[in-house]
Amino acid sequence: MLGCVTRVRRLVRLLPLQTSLLLLFLFCTISVFISAYFLYGVKRELEPSSGNGGVSGAEGESADSDDPRVTPSRLLPLRGVSGGPGMDPGGARTDPVVLVFVESQYSQLGQEIVAILESGRFRYRTEISPGKGDMPTLTDKERGRFTLVIYENILKYVNLDAWNRELLDKYCVEYGVGIIGFFKANENSLLSAQLKGFPLFLHSNLGLKDCTVNPKSPLLFITRSGQPLPGPLPGDDWTVFQSNHSTYEPVLLAKTQSAESVASMGQNAALLPSVVQDLGLHDGIQRVLFGNNLVFWLHKLVFVDAVAFLTGKRLSLSLERYILVDIDDIFVGKEGTRMKVPDVKALLETQKELRTHVPNFTFNLGFSGKFFHAGSDEEDLGDDLLLSYVKEFWWFPHMWSHMQPHLFHNQSVLAEQMLLNKKFAMEHGIPTNMGYAVAPHHSGVYPVHIQLYDAWKKVWGIKVTSTEEYPHLKPARFRRGFIHSGISVLPRQTCGLFTHTIFYKDYPGSPNELDKLINGGELFLTVLLNPISIFMTHLSNYGNDRLGLYTFKSLMMFVQTWTNLKMQTLPPVQLAQKYFSLFPSERDPLWQDPCEDKRHKDIWSKEKTCDRFPKLLVIGPQKTGTTALYLFLGMHPDLTSNYPSKETFEEIQFFNGHNYHRGIDWYMEYFPLPSNTSSDYYFEKSANYFDSEVAAQRAAALLPKAKIITILINPADRAYSWYQHQRAHDDPVALKYSFHDVITAGHDAPVRLRVLQNRCLVPGWYAVHLERWLNFYHSSQLLVLDGQMLKTEPASIMDKIQKYLGLVNIINYHKILAFDPKKGFWCQLLEGGKTKCLGKSKGRRYPDMDPESQGFLRDYYRDHNIELSKLLYRMGQPLPSWLREELVHTR
Repeated sequence: MLGCVTRVRRLVRLLPLQTSLLLLFLFCTISVFISAYFLYGVKRELEPSSGNGGVSGAEGESADSDDPRVTPSRLLPLRGVSGGPGMDPGGARTDPVVLVFVESQYSQLGQEIVAILESGRFRYRTEISPGKGDMPTLTDKERGRFTLVIYENILKYVNLDAWNRELLDKYCVEYGVGIIGFFKANENSLLSAQLKGFPLFLHSNLGLKDCTVNPKSPLLFITRSGQPLPGPLPGDDWTVFQSNHSTYEPVLLAKTQSAESVASMGQNAALLPSVVQDLGLHDGIQRVLFGNNLVFWLHKLVFVDAVAFLTGKRLSLSLERYILVDIDDIFVGKEGTRMKVPDVKALLETQKELRTHVPNFTFNLGFSGKFFHAGSDEEDLGDDLLLSYVKEFWWFPHMWSHMQPHLFHNQSVLAEQMLLNKKFAMEHGIPTNMGYAVAPHHSGVYPVHIQLYDAWKKVWGIKVTSTEEYPHLKPARFRRGFIHSGISVLPRQTCGLFTHTIFYKDYPGSPNELDKLINGGELFLTVLLNPISIFMTHLSNYGNDRLGLYTFKSLMMFVQTWTNLKMQTLPPVQLAQKYFSLFPSERDPLWQDPCEDKRHKDIWSKEKTCDRFPKLLVIGPQKTGTTALYLFLGMHPDLTSNYPSKETFEEIQFFNGHNYHRGIDWYMEYFPLPSNTSSDYYFEKSANYFDSEVAAQRAAALLPKAKIITILINPADRAYSWYQHQRAHDDPVALKYSFHDVITAGHDAPVRLRVLQNRCLVPGWYAVHLERWLNFYHSSQLLVLDGQMLKTEPASIMDKIQKYLGLVNIINYHKILAFDPKKGFWCQLLEGGKTKCLGKSKGRRYPDMDPESQGFLRDYYRDHNIELSKLLYRMGQPLPSWLREELVHTR
């Protein structure tokens, strides 16, 4: 081998210079051809096949593919995600959470980004963009915590310090996470500059016009490409992008408003990219970059598609949209605002036109029969014509005299009103079986007036209603549905039309304001971001200038022009079924405090008062002394407990179980009507609130200012006490198995044994349950008591509680409590030295816990107790004596 090498060296020395240069030239030429072959092959593999190309809709097929700025897609497949719409996210390596870096808590663009994510019901976490600070934790063991990263200011990402930039980029590559970034130019921005670290140039502070969508952009899903959007884009601070690298593909393009083009982009750059997609060919990370904020409506549309594309459709809105247009107050309008014969004919004709966009579209008419023929002669003829077309529309009842139901507390009065309306309907052939009704001014729907619900079901067989008030009117993106007393309540949307918006020229602000709502504004976004939209309109919107007809014809044309949405409609009952199939978690309501919302208070019965709600909750856990505390609190003259329950004795158990679905009226009935004094301080004790997964959120929604008390004893002792409690109540499982058998049972143990084990052990995860309550209440609202001290020094504990509650009258519990040696605990001291103690079921004596169980539970609760000590330290509360002892054993 060595000899061969030597001979080759001699041969090379003998070659003349010209021959050597020729061989070198041939070698370079071959290398160029080989490189070109592989580059060309790679690019061809990344390009979509003919006819695919990411084109959406028929308009994409006729796009001008000869335009050099509209290039075919070369898409680097996303790692860590698979499939498209309907994909099973179970195999994803990241949590479906968006990490949003904002400039500040109050920045406008940051709030707009969050608003769209919230409208789509996408989970997110916001962080202030770090300058040189640390990046938030991106992984949890082997799983990524975020499926998408959004930068309000892309320069904050570009200018990250080397450590954090490498950390974030490595995460994005490893987990297939994309980045969305915005560049908003200002007076200090360079007119032209290269984006640091990228083969991409930015040209800023431009005025743009005539925006168009690149039909070959692979991220298009909802967005439809078609004709250009004529006219100037808002503002003169736009940024366009320039690059010769194949990784960048335009999404939106526009022209400059001035005749001058960007000099460095050449004379042929008539269309300039204002939104570009980085296909990931440069560094393996896919990105979408916006040359402005989200003020421009088309940016919002593309942003929704960008979120869907970069998350592999995990965070994606479907193409299906359901729309229902309610026309309230049929026959109710004042003279001069009602429909005449031509208006009724136009209503029917427009309904036929809308069916070309929305199959089977049907206006839904709400009527109050008392006001039939209450207009002018021409308007009365309109009423007659409308009823002659009765089978052409859907119908639903209001109240007969358009009364507000919450003002009437007698169900029979409401039923009489409904029967009058039903009689009118039957006389005029109006269908009475649609199962849908709407209360005037949303009165009685939410906050719930149970008399209305009961009368609706009795007279009309109502199954569905709608309101804009749950949980609150604003922000509209948070409106939700719920089911109560067998009636589905769907969210209702406004559309910019109210009873007083009658004439186009008199539209508030100018007619242009209505057009902006329709053409990319709030009304369009409502349809875009909500799979189901029930719109509220009024009779007066369909007479005179017929703004209702104009609005929905224009809206459907705009939706069809700019989106691939598939518009549909369903009758209300089927619509409710569809809604709760999409959002099953919304079936259970979350009752709010009616007095925290002025609108709610206005449509809530005047006979009800929020002063009847408790200001203190004793939440448990069970077997820690909560019943004794309940007795001691009731001894204070300023504290009033709830009435006892026939089912659960002194506990209401409202927030954690089926009682919650009975509503807040049912809950308030457990508390007396407040007196005129200010000393009424209501409280309730339900010991199973503590470890409930739902009680904390429910309690905070209804009682946001309440104070919370919990009592903690050694969790091992609590577990043993619960076991003995179950034995005393003849639980067959507790009688069959020893305590050690219960707490050490394996996963294959009988179900009933595992249930008992959980009730023994899980409430003792104190830190876990306290954290849940602290997610909804401030730490200053939560007092943690030492259960051991409550047992041995109750008067001192009661002094602490009185100070915590801020009570005016301070009672000396040392004088009204006495230790009963027979019972073994403290009792109420009565006149004559007698005591009033808890019942026989309290203070039972039972054998000591066996050493094996003690050892098992000490190990089992070790980490839980350590976490509890950390949590109490953060809360600024002292450690209970038993916890200090347990921590000593862990060292």
